[in-house]
Amino acid sequence: MTDLTLAELAAAVRAREVSPVELAEEYLGRIDRENDEVGAYLTVDHEGALAAAREAEALVLSGRRDLPVLCGVPVSVKDTWPVKGLRYTSGSKVFAERVAEVDAAVVTQLRQAGMVLLGKTNAAEFGCSSYTETVFGAARNPHDLARTAGGSSGGAAASVAAGLAPAAQGSDGGGSVRIPAACCGLVGIKPTRGRVSPAPGPDSAGLATAGPIARTVADAALLLDVLSTARPGDTHQLPPTPPGHFASSAERDPGRLRIGVLEGQPNDDPWCRRACEDTAALLADLGHDVEEAAPTVPDDYRDDFTVVWSVLAASVPVPAEREQDLLPLTRWLREKARGYDAVTLMSALGSMQATARRIADRYDRFDVVLSSATATLPPLVGGLVDADPARTFENMLEFHPLTPLANITGQPSLTAPALRTPGGLPAGVLLTGRYGAETTLISVAAQLERARR
Repeated sequence: MTDLTLAELAAAVRAREVSPVELAEEYLGRIDRENDEVGAYLTVDHEGALAAAREAEALVLSGRRDLPVLCGVPVSVKDTWPVKGLRYTSGSKVFAERVAEVDAAVVTQLRQAGMVLLGKTNAAEFGCSSYTETVFGAARNPHDLARTAGGSSGGAAASVAAGLAPAAQGSDGGGSVRIPAACCGLVGIKPTRGRVSPAPGPDSAGLATAGPIARTVADAALLLDVLSTARPGDTHQLPPTPPGHFASSAERDPGRLRIGVLEGQPNDDPWCRRACEDTAALLADLGHDVEEAAPTVPDDYRDDFTVVWSVLAASVPVPAEREQDLLPLTRWLREKARGYDAVTLMSALGSMQATARRIADRYDRFDVVLSSATATLPPLVGGLVDADPARTFENMLEFHPLTPLANITGQPSLTAPALRTPGGLPAGVLLTGRYGAETTLISVAAQLERARR
């Protein structure tokens, strides 16, 4: 059962070939046996998952024809998003015993789709880092347990790659869905700004959004259909899409596209460069117009992004006496933020918006921009962390120099697996599209996926 896709699981449940209760028990059993090794989950909700599975089974047996789209299908939720009644740590010792009082909007969407929530996945503290190593342990890469699963949605990606969930909800403020997906050989989508509500939390900077992580493009698209929603008070909102809008795009031919390729830097890992080069060649073979695009590097955005990222880290309320319980990187970011005034923040936001427009204009003639997802293969656990948190931050940008671009511009961006090294490590590519054009990314990523089978 755990080898089936989301769509296959949903169809099997509808046809009464698979029991939602048996399915939940299968995944919960796998989690109990394997999670200690992988570090994917922080909280496993045996009682809640089985109760939800029984409700789904009752719906199926009732004979209802209008079953929710993913009735009885399990999913994991990142622990930077609240699930009512469950522990809600945000990856921090400070909140180790906090219990959520409400569901996030995306959790409500998952429940309304009939999904069974297995538990909360390991996440970087406050979502601040592109690795997931906290006081609760590290999220490890199922392809090599000595290596990171990425971050900040490392536990989410590990849960899918290890077969401990068929799909996962993650979130992405600088690459935090796409980096773990690339590290673990999965598909991850950062939707267009305003596609998914951040409620009950704010996102005044517009950088972060929830997004899906899955084994296939079609599964990621199906989960994006579920997650897409707006709530009153959201700073950014897009018009609603019809049911199945993104899932159907995985089945459509993308047509002939103009694709710009961002070449890597000389010190990039050869396998990461090859992932991009092989994908560019395959896209050309599939009939697309492929050409080199002008480069963008961290120097183009680093200063403003650092100001905003620091202030976002500092905006999480922490009692003064608990600051010492934060991880060094988080403390460093918060200390930096305290040195900024409101004018500095507004200037950085304005400058970052101007940068977003320059970047978008630079690639406006392309339907899709292709690059390596990361500059190196998944690092060893602890490999990005330095005694100096400032160096840690630079290490992160060197690891994934291009993922923050789509967060800055608000454009949709998708990570897809491209190859495996002889040692079995995955290397992925980044596909970034026009504002609001997730369907184009999904269509071309699905085309690549079919061509690589």
